[in-house]
Amino acid sequence: MDNFKNDNYYIHKILKDLEFIITHMKDVDKEGLNADEILLDSMLFRMIQLSESARKLTDKYKQQRSDIPWNALYGLRNRIVHDYGNVDLNIVYDTLKNDIPELLELLSQQ
Repeated sequence: MDNFKNDNYYIHKILKDLEFIITHMKDVDKEGLNADEILLDSMLFRMIQLSESARKLTDKYKQQRSDIPWNALYGLRNRIVHDYGNVDLNIVYDTLKNDIPELLELLSQQ
């Protein structure tokens, strides 16, 4: 089994997570997200995964794609992981519904 992980591997992983989030948030409003603990946990997990994958990209790739808000992606993970009990649902929902689709569009423009 080949376990070679490069920028293409991590970008593919990021794209899959973005698509997963968009698919599962399609018809969900803020109240629905707050009421569905499993969905909320799943979305937070995927957002953490996005950040982790982004951190593993090479500096060269990130410099070539300076249009991507890399620091915002890194900060997302830290906010969720280190302050999980106090994550602001308004920010999470806005990120899921607005920022995630924008990020997918940016990354798809390769």
